[in-house]
Amino acid sequence: MFVILVYDVNVKRIPQVHRICRRYLYWVQNSVFEGEISQEKLDKLLEELRKVMDREEDSLMIFKFRYKNMVRKVILGKDKSKGGSDYVM
Repeated sequence: MFVILVYDVNVKRIPQVHRICRRYLYWVQNSVFEGEISQEKLDKLLEELRKVMDREEDSLMIFKFRYKNMVRKVILGKDKSKGGSDYVM
């Protein structure tokens, strides 16, 4: 499956969360990751993140898509992702 992961965590936990996410997905922008991942690896990623996040203060969203081609990405400005975009403005 293809996922987009977005997080908003306390500044003191950003380095840990960032390192964990980079092991599984591509870093697109500050606090945003994307990529193809199996359900098994996604479960491992979430398990690792649960250990460092504070559920009372931090938040994380994952958008799941069956296939990457089901997502149309539009970028305004410089494309920092490795996957490229459908359209850059």
